[in-house]
Amino acid sequence: MIAVLSGGTGTPKLLQGLKEVIDPSELTIVVNTLENDYFAGVYVSADIDTVLYTMADLINDELWYGIKDDTFITHEQLEDIGCPELLRIGDKDRATKIQKTLLMEKYDLAKACEIQAKNMGLTCRVIPMSNENSDIKIITDIGELEFHDFLIKHQSQPEVLDVKFSKVAPVEDIIDVINNSDAVIIGPSNPITSILPIISLEGIIEALKNTHVIAVSPIIGSGAVSGPASKFMKALDVDVSAVGVASLYNEFLNTMVIDTKDDDKKIEVNQIVNKVIVTNTIMNNLDAKKNLAKIIIENIP
Repeated sequence: MIAVLSGGTGTPKLLQGLKEVIDPSELTIVVNTLENDYFAGVYVSADIDTVLYTMADLINDELWYGIKDDTFITHEQLEDIGCPELLRIGDKDRATKIQKTLLMEKYDLAKACEIQAKNMGLTCRVIPMSNENSDIKIITDIGELEFHDFLIKHQSQPEVLDVKFSKVAPVEDIIDVINNSDAVIIGPSNPITSILPIISLEGIIEALKNTHVIAVSPIIGSGAVSGPASKFMKALDVDVSAVGVASLYNEFLNTMVIDTKDDDKKIEVNQIVNKVIVTNTIMNNLDAKKNLAKIIIENIP
């Protein structure tokens, strides 16, 4: 069994490759919940839904958010009647979110995700990192912002001075999942707001020390492949490079996958981790995703 630590953009691309090269029933995906919140009356767990849609072949992989070929009738009607939404939620996607909101009146988030994954025909497990409500604040040069305000309303433009997030308890069986895994893959998601919240959970680092951990760097050269990861890393005084990513995970990391463009950083990364794999990490088509997934699987001891 392989565990994957995931956010909502880079790692789902890798998941598309992984589910083609190994049986999805061998995958347990632990997903960041830091950015979950209520919008327009429904519970939005964007990263979880992206992973569910990815594994169910429903994802809008142009935006890495929502369902492909969705309509936006409700969203547009809300705008027309003077109730604009911060998030652009599609109609089919909204149905998923409404269902999760209703399920959570009776169950915790983990059980709601389990029910939805089963309804989508998934054989993998998709586990939220926590059942508890999280909170994240982006401290910027224009003041303290909610994460989605920073990302959507302000288009990630303000200078980031700090990132603060609340401490929550892990879902009960995550430690067992990691302990019983042949390996843990840390996908190329934002190291600060997607992966750090997961590894900051109580007991996670100790568990990761007891298995083989392979991480794919989301940084190529001195910039993120996508999203504001570089801004967040700078704010926390982490070098914006594959070396900086390795240093964040150095307590437990065994193998680091870096892009061919970072071959000159291999020696420096190798001073932090035992093994460095240099390969193409740009996943702009299914073949590239499958090739990267195969390389990772082949390097699990």
